[in-house]
Amino acid sequence: MTKETAYPSTISYGCVDQKTAVLANATFDGSAETAPKPGDPVPPLWHWFAFPPDARTEDLNTDGHPVYCDFALPAGLKRRMWASGQLNFLNPLKIGETITKSSKIMDISEKSSRAGDMVFVTYHHAISGEAGLAIEETQNIVYLAMPKSYTPPKIKTLPENSKKIANLKISPALLFRYSALTFNAHRIHYDLDYVKHSEKYPHLVIHGPLQATLLMNAAVKVKGMPPSRFDFRGVHPAFAHEPLDIVLSETPTGCDLFTASNHHQCLQAQASWETKA
Repeated sequence: MTKETAYPSTISYGCVDQKTAVLANATFDGSAETAPKPGDPVPPLWHWFAFPPDARTEDLNTDGHPVYCDFALPAGLKRRMWASGQLNFLNPLKIGETITKSSKIMDISEKSSRAGDMVFVTYHHAISGEAGLAIEETQNIVYLAMPKSYTPPKIKTLPENSKKIANLKISPALLFRYSALTFNAHRIHYDLDYVKHSEKYPHLVIHGPLQATLLMNAAVKVKGMPPSRFDFRGVHPAFAHEPLDIVLSETPTGCDLFTASNHHQCLQAQASWETKA
């Protein structure tokens, strides 16, 4: 495990400009009239489009991810996934404004499971706009060994009090467009031959952040406003050749949400709305 002082903070500058907003809106099937305009609030989780990786193409690993040099991994752990995230929304960001992101590695820990040895890397991001600190975000990335065959994780059933609110067909075009918005070249989202032969998945994998965004969109629609806190965690891979359900269960402070396939959880999330006195 690393000490907090082992890695310095890095500062990035980005923007969700009007063109990006138009493309993101189209990606999620919004009409031209619903696309955010300059000065409008950035929809929740769209700040992920403001800071795409800028590694050169020749500096990408065989899986499509940039080769990271800011920490050392045990040999053989080359499979990278976004495991979970936690976000606190403090102030709205605006379309067209300059956004600043201060990032720091907070922890690196080794664990073992039925899937084998894993390394979790925890980042903290502080995202600010012209009104000050807007989002505090924790991002957990997991590294594993490339599998010899597909061994799915243990199935988690949906809560009994949950209800399906949408059924989606995730097309390869949607996966491609989301990868383009985030400049994510991870081949599990678009290269079926690589998916099956290298990472041993049965089909194209739906991005964890894309699933999180679909759940966020559902939370906003249900409550009529963005949550003040949003946590999510990957439970089981979701594949593009299978329909994806959006499932919701209301709680005293907000709602639990799930993407689900074949009646089991894929990504779970909790959205909560701070009550004002």
